[in-house]
Amino acid sequence: MAIVRYRYRLDPGPGQRQMLARTFGCARVVFNDALRCRADAHRVGERLSDSAIQSRVTAQAKRTPERAWLAEVSATALVQACGDARLAYANWFASLAGRRKGRRLGHPHPRRRKDRRQSFRLTRQSFALRPNGRLSVPKVGDLRVRWSRPLPAPPSSVTVIREADGRTYASFVVERADVPFAPVPTEVGIDLGLERFCTTSAGTVVANPRPLRKRARTLAAAQRVVCRRHTGSRRRERARRRVAVCHRRVREARSDFHHKLALDLCRENQVVHVEDLAIVGLARTRLARSVHDVGWGAFLRILEAKAHHHHRTVVRIGRFVPSSQLCSACGRRDGPKPLSVRQWTCPGCGTTHDRDANAARNILAAGQAERQNARGADVRPGPRPAARGEARTRRGAA
Repeated sequence: MAIVRYRYRLDPGPGQRQMLARTFGCARVVFNDALRCRADAHRVGERLSDSAIQSRVTAQAKRTPERAWLAEVSATALVQACGDARLAYANWFASLAGRRKGRRLGHPHPRRRKDRRQSFRLTRQSFALRPNGRLSVPKVGDLRVRWSRPLPAPPSSVTVIREADGRTYASFVVERADVPFAPVPTEVGIDLGLERFCTTSAGTVVANPRPLRKRARTLAAAQRVVCRRHTGSRRRERARRRVAVCHRRVREARSDFHHKLALDLCRENQVVHVEDLAIVGLARTRLARSVHDVGWGAFLRILEAKAHHHHRTVVRIGRFVPSSQLCSACGRRDGPKPLSVRQWTCPGCGTTHDRDANAARNILAAGQAERQNARGADVRPGPRPAARGEARTRRGAA
């Protein structure tokens, strides 16, 4: 079982759009008030519990004239927004202490009215799915849902999202059972690239669709139109939405390509070996636009999620394995090569290699060697306590 999200588009009416916008705004205000309350308490040395902060920014705030309009929306959305502020601070503290993996996080920043993404969350007791397929949101009404696929289980929560292009979505959190594929004996290594999206150890070449580059001229023209419109005018808002639509089409084209390719790799192979790339570092080079356009990080996350769902294995080898320098036929290391070299001949055995296909074969061999050495355990065991009576170095012997 895995906890996943199922996302569907909503079609709210004019009145429902107004109430959704009001709920988005109230949740944003409560989130910012919770951040400010924690900062003020820290400044004066006051220790406040999570329940005390929640009471201040929700229940007590509703009784004041400045925040009386918070009572017009669902109380659950406000409580969840306060919980998001608490989680933001917890993640920040965990990042400072080194307990959180990934890039170091900064201080939580407040949400803005002009953020491209507005959202609020409801728990299971605060929404309902009607027999006619509509989503019932408190103080908003029954929203029409475009059901592209059925939910695998009753949802535990729902997040209502409004994107920058004006579309509204409902994201349900559900538990989904695994669907294992039939076991196959094949394993594959893939080498990710920019000119080619990936090359497999079997010699298959997958072209890079370049969704951003294909729509770059359309996007640039739409952005120039925004610059010519007066700030705050309706025409500027319409032009801004056209830019957001262009970005959405680029994002959806890239995501569709990633999902289809990842599913094909999981269906055809039992084990997929990939290289652990330093994507953040590559995104700081002159190839930054192409690195962001290809979306290696999103593809690897999708590949690992689908492999877990279908009982396949994804093996990541170290990023310092010289996959492009080794000859896959004899194992000779020929040294680094510039990116312009796409084919090379091994001086040891005379084999002519395609650069990407040779790297994919080396990635496959490195992944198989790592799995055979590990046998399901750590390759480098940790330190163990010394046995009784074992020889030791006495203090001052050096």
